[in-house]
Amino acid sequence: MSYHTEPLIACRECDLLLREILVSPNGAACCRCCGAPLYRNTPNSLNRTLVLSLTAITLFIIANVYPILGIEIQGTRNVTNLYGAVRFLWNQEMRIISCLVCVTTILVPAIELTMMIYLLLPIRLRRIPPGIALILRILQKIKPWGMIEVFMLGVLVSLVKLTDLSTVIPGVALWALGGLTLLFSAIAASFNPRDVWAHLDRTSSDKVTT
Repeated sequence: MSYHTEPLIACRECDLLLREILVSPNGAACCRCCGAPLYRNTPNSLNRTLVLSLTAITLFIIANVYPILGIEIQGTRNVTNLYGAVRFLWNQEMRIISCLVCVTTILVPAIELTMMIYLLLPIRLRRIPPGIALILRILQKIKPWGMIEVFMLGVLVSLVKLTDLSTVIPGVALWALGGLTLLFSAIAASFNPRDVWAHLDRTSSDKVTT
């Protein structure tokens, strides 16, 4: 008597239980009932995501340390960084907006990148980081709150409006935020949580055989 050993997976759209199948590199498996995508096969996704995350956290530090832009009016120049913008909004009694900028542009991206590196670096070193399920759950919950691209759009709109009133000097942090916007999109496209669980299964099997 033969038994199926392939793991089961539930469709997120119609809840149909299906057995996993092998998928060609860069291919995807879809539900045979509703056609919704189930999972994809992204070769070397964890290493690629780790490299992107390390690059992103470097740009994130630059974006928080260096000035975003400078404004020169009649020979007087003022510069501000990301924390300065949050503090300015707070001092102008726009505290809800200040908190939103702080959370969506500073806090959430910092948590997301830190957790991603905490998760992927030990895997790269062939270790199992504790709390993987909790980390993946938190990453899924906070992901919609990272809105660096919205902040960048607001900065660009402000730059266009300020060019008629003063001389605007883009800072290093502005370019870093632009790079971060692209890197977060690349991380989202590259990271495959299914590969994390597959790595855990392989690691557990190796420990059993040894």
